[in-house]
Amino acid sequence: MHRRALLLSALGAMAAQPAWAWPERAIRLLVAYPPGGLSDETARLLAQSLGRHLNVPVLVENRSGAGGVAAMEALARAAPDGYTLCYSAISPLVIAPRLSRPAYDAQNDFAPLAWVMDTPILLLARADLKPDSLPELLALARKKPGQLRWASSGQATTGHLVLEQLKLAADVDIVHVPYKGGGQQLNDALSGQFEVLSSNLGPQQLQYVRQGRLKALAVGAARRLAVLPEVPTLGELGYAQANLVSSFGVFAPRGITSGRSRRLNEALNAAIREPEFQQRLIASGNRSAGGSARDFELWIEHERQRQQQVLSVLEGAVR
Repeated sequence: MHRRALLLSALGAMAAQPAWAWPERAIRLLVAYPPGGLSDETARLLAQSLGRHLNVPVLVENRSGAGGVAAMEALARAAPDGYTLCYSAISPLVIAPRLSRPAYDAQNDFAPLAWVMDTPILLLARADLKPDSLPELLALARKKPGQLRWASSGQATTGHLVLEQLKLAADVDIVHVPYKGGGQQLNDALSGQFEVLSSNLGPQQLQYVRQGRLKALAVGAARRLAVLPEVPTLGELGYAQANLVSSFGVFAPRGITSGRSRRLNEALNAAIREPEFQQRLIASGNRSAGGSARDFELWIEHERQRQQQVLSVLEGAVR
């Protein structure tokens, strides 16, 4: 009886603490974008804090390409043990599956862990471009169909979707110039490689606007931003469907255990609430999110349904 009692006690202890005994080694955080942009900067700050809360190193690995698709393809191939995660916008799960053929099932291959932040989409123009407002820019596009060039951080990204929504609503022909991320896109904007760009709002973008090197035409946000109070939202200008933010979060491969998913969600929420993380986002005009994994999953599905019309049009054009 004594041996049996010891065995039951040991088994009970093992059952009671596996979620909290984990993780036992370093975690790899894939970042779906190249170094140097806001997404990379935010991911690295998040990784440092997450590592402190989990008591293991969290190693950042940039896996950019195809607007986030390359990183999500790598995540889909990873073991669902919680040791490989991905920080990405939701566009590879909402937009990319309709416009390309990624090597994953967007609705079944991933487990959303935590909604980290929402980033307004900022519409910027070259400082020397004559139009000083979005209505003036669209009027110019009507006069010169196919001559204005509009850059985004990639095909099938939220910035690309903003452009396509505007083209559809305003009935204009503007050339899309996709990049592999935000850093090179900003450099090329300053050197005059194109006329307009849609970009996630970040410290560098704010600096260039304040210096007069780029001019802000509109922002995708629920209301005007405290950091750019003079810039109207796309909703104010009559383009509610284009008034989009870019939502970012952390994902695991589908199949991760509920215990590990809960552990990661709690640690991620603790990291998001840290003052340094909050201050970094507020200073750059971004909004922290947080909440349960289910909250994030429902938001992704909401955005998937909301973009059906424009995605159907784009899907037909691609095919």
